[in-house]
Amino acid sequence: MKGLLYLVPAPLDFGCAQSADLSATLPLATITTAASLAHWVCENAKSARAYLKRVNEITPLCQPIQALSLVELPREVHKKGDHNGNFDARALLQPALEGHNMGLVSEAGMPAVADPGSSVVRAAHDLGIRVVPLVGPVSLLLALAASGLNGQNFAFVGYLPQDPQERVQRIRELEALALKTGQTQLFIETPYRNLAMFQALLQTLQHNTRLAISSGLTLESASIASDSIKNWKQKPVLLNNATPAVFALGR
Repeated sequence: MKGLLYLVPAPLDFGCAQSADLSATLPLATITTAASLAHWVCENAKSARAYLKRVNEITPLCQPIQALSLVELPREVHKKGDHNGNFDARALLQPALEGHNMGLVSEAGMPAVADPGSSVVRAAHDLGIRVVPLVGPVSLLLALAASGLNGQNFAFVGYLPQDPQERVQRIRELEALALKTGQTQLFIETPYRNLAMFQALLQTLQHNTRLAISSGLTLESASIASDSIKNWKQKPVLLNNATPAVFALGR
């Protein structure tokens, strides 16, 4: 019998000054399953251990943290991603082939969604290993639901270019698509570039285009706002440059 591959969501507070209450953001069934796993594939072993310490405070782990097997995805996966099918992760799933249940975890949210991990899921399917996604927070869906924008037709486009000119061009492309089709466009940015992204959006988007920004989701200090660019320009800047944010634009 082959083991299962559980996709284990993590809280959305990675890198934030404030921590979320784990029992308030993850169902007990997810926490209990995470506590039962001794074999992990992770984005970063240090952050995975920190997460499992929080799990242990609610439900005791099956083994001491030092005894757990945590295998990190390769560095090139972190830098270039693994969503294009260019990394063979089958070797990482040997414990599952030997009958052990495994967990896949990223630093925040659902692994393989706006985070590395899709190569591991794909490899599991290729090897005949059952994939079981667990319930937990997904920042993109939370931000979409709270945006007031079209939740029936939407696209996540990842990160926008860092080069200022290329970024402006990409913003205009996304705005044109959103205004023509009604499709909400979702994207993210590295936290310390939040304000630069915000200013680029204000300077580039049309007055009547609607922009929604969700920051620090699931935290008590969460900030969620949605308005036209015309009105955004008249508001004080509340965006934290150190807290993960999801941007959405539409009509």
